[in-house]
Amino acid sequence: MNKFLDNLKTLIIALVIAVLIRSFLFQPFYIPSSSMEPTLLVGDRIFVSKYTYGYSKHSFPFSPPILNKRIFSSKPNYGDLVVFKTPSDNRTDFIKRVIGLPGDEIQIVDEELFVNKKKILKKEINTFEKARCAGEDIDVISYEEELPNMKIHQTVYRKNGTMIKSDKYVVPENHYFFLGDNRDCSSDSRYLSNVGYVHENNLVGKARIIFFSNDTKIGSVFKFWNWKKSIRIGRFFKTLK
Repeated sequence: MNKFLDNLKTLIIALVIAVLIRSFLFQPFYIPSSSMEPTLLVGDRIFVSKYTYGYSKHSFPFSPPILNKRIFSSKPNYGDLVVFKTPSDNRTDFIKRVIGLPGDEIQIVDEELFVNKKKILKKEINTFEKARCAGEDIDVISYEEELPNMKIHQTVYRKNGTMIKSDKYVVPENHYFFLGDNRDCSSDSRYLSNVGYVHENNLVGKARIIFFSNDTKIGSVFKFWNWKKSIRIGRFFKTLK
């Protein structure tokens, strides 16, 4: 009986430590979609720092209503890769890139992205010619984009049928505007009924590192006989920018 109680105590302590680490330090996430290609690929597994932007109820498992505002908060900046809860249900985790801060005006005109009426500089690099979209490979053009804080990141646009023009978006106070790096295959802040502007309380954390990656087109990670082809060792421990 004493041995059983000791084992139970050890298990409870381990669970408490795991919950504390997950809630206050780092949480792992799996990337199920191609909306952030080429930065994140389907099958990547990442660590997200929970402390970067402070804590809200969404920092904890099941989002318990214990906080009605953010505490120990700091603000995201242009280009940050952020995991957040979608405003439509306050439950689903999305990861996108910060493009607009509170008060910013965002618009796409003639295939060019504008922030506060200033065109975001982009340079064609052609390092990626294909990207996934709805389970299919599409032809894309890849670019380096420079955001207002001079942060540079990579994006891809569909070669044919890219989004030429968008509505004009003005980011409300305490909200952020997000886009996927795979610009023509991303459900993000452009779609107000699904994502739209994201309140600061919905921020979960900042993506920091890829710790594991498996190409799901080749096979599940559980199919160990495919590991030689499916495991992307070159992406292990890749820091995210």
